[in-house]
Amino acid sequence: MPEDVARIFATYSQPTRTSLTQVRALILDTARNVPKIGAIIETLKWGQPSYLPAKQRVGTTVRIDALKRGPSDFAVFFNCQTDLVSRFREMYGNTLSFEGNRALNFRNTDKIPSRELAHCVALALTYHAVLKGD
Repeated sequence: MPEDVARIFATYSQPTRTSLTQVRALILDTARNVPKIGAIIETLKWGQPSYLPAKQRVGTTVRIDALKRGPSDFAVFFNCQTDLVSRFREMYGNTLSFEGNRALNFRNTDKIPSRELAHCVALALTYHAVLKGD
């Protein structure tokens, strides 16, 4: 984990840090298991841990962060200029919790729906490649 990202993780409450560490691992595992994604860059965008393919025009950034409205809430954010969250809502409307067209929201007390979240992450990290038909 890059030092600047580790500093952000250190600011989270222990339950949120544990949850976001699991989500981080899921994102990195998904990238490793989907050849189209390739290498991943882990960085900060808008002060949030962010993950994107190293090769340009493959996918769009996935960000994770605690939510300010509650100490036990966190989210996985997607580019709101895409149709990703609306597609996720169509596929997983009964399983996932949504915030507008930009995020999937979770509580630390929830079991993370790994299969569904990994699919959403894979769709985001291959978003441009899929549009181009690669």
